[in-house]
Amino acid sequence: MSGQPTDLRVEDFDYDLPGELIAQQPPAERGASRMLAMDRATGALVDGSFANLRTYLRPGDLLVLNDSRVIPARLYARRTLRRDREKPTGRIEVMLTEPASENQWRALVRPGRKIAIGERLVFPAANGEIVLEAEVLERGKYGERLLEFAPVDDFFAVLERIGHTPLPPYIHRDDADADRERYQTVFARERGSVAAPTAGLHFTPQMLDALAGNGVEIARVTLHVGLGTFAPLRVERVDEVRLHRERYTIGEEAAGPVNRAAAEGRRIVAVGTTAVRTLEAAALEGGGAGRIKPHSGATEIFIAPGFPFRLVGALLTNFHLPQSSLLMLVSAFAGRERVLAAYAHAVRQRYRFFSYGDCMFLA
Repeated sequence: MSGQPTDLRVEDFDYDLPGELIAQQPPAERGASRMLAMDRATGALVDGSFANLRTYLRPGDLLVLNDSRVIPARLYARRTLRRDREKPTGRIEVMLTEPASENQWRALVRPGRKIAIGERLVFPAANGEIVLEAEVLERGKYGERLLEFAPVDDFFAVLERIGHTPLPPYIHRDDADADRERYQTVFARERGSVAAPTAGLHFTPQMLDALAGNGVEIARVTLHVGLGTFAPLRVERVDEVRLHRERYTIGEEAAGPVNRAAAEGRRIVAVGTTAVRTLEAAALEGGGAGRIKPHSGATEIFIAPGFPFRLVGALLTNFHLPQSSLLMLVSAFAGRERVLAAYAHAVRQRYRFFSYGDCMFLA
């Protein structure tokens, strides 16, 4: 990554977070979250609410949303006994992370130690009927597996029937029926994510209509959130970080407005780190000239301090985990010291953190 410093360590992006500030439930009403606004040039902070977002956006701004839709990617399986003497085990959690090819998915399997290549897993419905079967084709590190599912008429319809909302591991409860709607943005359209683009969770149709009525242009890109959301960074140095690939699509209805806004010097406001990664990856693929083209692809882009932003001029984002690649991205945008100072302020002011928590606006 061009401009990335070589002397930063992952532990340089640590901060203290009391566990009670990790949001376990969404706010009672969508859009009722608090919002910490930050001037990234000075580090000045203003406490407010998400409802104030319209006061920070101006006519001519281009708001870029990620319209990926979360699939019910958490499944529960049973092993089929491979030997008569083998004892049955409890249920196996299978988290789908990325389609690999027809009928094949990459997944995280837990507990995975005993799930070997050639193992067959069966997935029952609530009535006990076996509705999916899969064979383990490859075994990777940290519970990663490549699964091949026996063909069914409509795989995603089966997921909707037996799958669970893939709440992140720091939400210490089982998913509920309400999560099917609340862990999904109101503009979600293209199914494929195994985690929500959480900055978008705050928006209501009324907020989007109000922004458009104030002259804010809105465009949608798609980046399907995958394994990188769940995988901790297992290196010490920032320049050793490698992210998993995530699939994205930029249509003409997004590329045109982005290119016009960039050419006219209008501000491009990314909703979430996924929108940032999509835009900046596309800009790099276009030669770094600040123009993007309609296309689909996959990106492993890692953004850390020193990264030269080519398109994004403002960012709405949630508060991120300590020592995470997402916190490094926000620090690249606004400065590590200022971002960590803002997080310390958010802790003192009792903001709610992570997926179902409050948000920041940085410009």
